[in-house]
Amino acid sequence: MKNNIRPYCVGDKGFLIEIFKKNIPEYFAAEELSDFIAYLDICASTYLSIIYEDRVVGGLGYEVRHSDSSGRINWIFMHPEFKGKGLGSEAVEHCIELLINDNHVKILIVRTSQHAFKFFERQGFTLKEVQQNYWSEGLNLYLMKREI
Repeated sequence: MKNNIRPYCVGDKGFLIEIFKKNIPEYFAAEELSDFIAYLDICASTYLSIIYEDRVVGGLGYEVRHSDSSGRINWIFMHPEFKGKGLGSEAVEHCIELLINDNHVKILIVRTSQHAFKFFERQGFTLKEVQQNYWSEGLNLYLMKREI
């Protein structure tokens, strides 16, 4: 495991919720907070905490969907003060490694917004579809894929 990434633990939940709130409304709609909390409760085994100097500064999840042979990166966000340090890129690269090592995964998928799609382009993802006002008014869905 990379130095700045570790498996999520219940003690991280409060920190992640506070960081999530700092990303509303630019990256997430306020209504998504309850969805994120439910995700942590259900998918804790595939969620990772991003650490910087012994502090939780972000997180991201991943999943394998057998129905479409996809590996997906979910709920990625960083504390605004720690963006641009390469921590998010390192975390995404780690998830990609985990996903491509699963024999069921044939394609990588991320669903993001107009505010983060350039970040995923730098990770090798290609924009496939845009849906206006998907997450909330003014927050569009950018469906991105990466062949493996």
